[in-house]
Amino acid sequence: MTDLAIKAEGLRRTYRSRSGWLKPSWRHTEAVRGISLEIERGELFGLLGPNGAGKTTTIKMLTTLLLPTAGSARVAGFDVVQDTREVRKRVGYVFGGDRGLYDRLSGLDNLRYFAELYAVPAREQRNRIAELLELVGLTGREKEKVEGYSRGMRQRLHLARGLLHRPEVLFLDEPSIGVDPVGARELRRTVADLASSGTTVLLTTHYMAEAEELCGRIAVIADGAIQQIGTAEELKHRTDGRRVLTAEVLGASEADLGRIRLLPSVHGVTVEDRGLSQIVTVQSDVGTDIEPQVREALAGIRIGRIDKREPSLEDAYIAIVTGVDRDAEERTVGPAGVPG
Repeated sequence: MTDLAIKAEGLRRTYRSRSGWLKPSWRHTEAVRGISLEIERGELFGLLGPNGAGKTTTIKMLTTLLLPTAGSARVAGFDVVQDTREVRKRVGYVFGGDRGLYDRLSGLDNLRYFAELYAVPAREQRNRIAELLELVGLTGREKEKVEGYSRGMRQRLHLARGLLHRPEVLFLDEPSIGVDPVGARELRRTVADLASSGTTVLLTTHYMAEAEELCGRIAVIADGAIQQIGTAEELKHRTDGRRVLTAEVLGASEADLGRIRLLPSVHGVTVEDRGLSQIVTVQSDVGTDIEPQVREALAGIRIGRIDKREPSLEDAYIAIVTGVDRDAEERTVGPAGVPG
């Protein structure tokens, strides 16, 4: 038996959409562009990427919910196209959000219903459901209707549902989205316990701290392709030789930020809107004091606190993704702004 829980080679998925009625035209969008991936059994693997990068499409192909346009993939030793039934017996899929549960039923009745769908033997259902309720911290609340559950409780019930049939490989698609910090912490603890017990977990998330805490290896996906794979520390090495400056500013325009981007020692500038203020993050060469140049570029702009620090996983992620965005722009726009 192979030690790989997931093996994908050249995985692609193209969507075809139609526009117009009298003279219809077809548009092809390549959501996933040749993904190759190997995940070992028992590994907790992270998949990071911006919205629209292809994360969910990749998971849907690996869980047999979508057919690949090209390439191949094996999950738990079975081909996702030729051995669909065998793959589905061995995988669990948990997604973030409120969908997929029956609000008018209790948490217990939801699990009983899905146990039947997953063909869990009747003689095993009671003990299995009790185990899972204990695992996700819902013991004592299982007879309450789901419509009264908090977002975190719903997500933990989602997790219990995905584990009913004891999957070998568990896919978690942004499971902590919208969950409060306490609920997210409990969810992370449960996921870590699952991985330590031998379950292979593939996790997608937008939370860098979550990925760094849980995942042994992380892949960054952007523009439909995997850009880098490694541990959190290995990904941070992409920002070797750089320092990070963050400044709280009030009312900076694109022109102001453009002046910072043009500074010779600057590698990247990102902005986070905080309502009345903005947090400007600047990556620059190590050994260069960028603060005076930033203050000069923002002359006339109210500047609050300025901090300097070493690069984080989030900084590495931004460097990878923004680098892909620049490459994509260069591919699609030729000289003088003419589409390539």
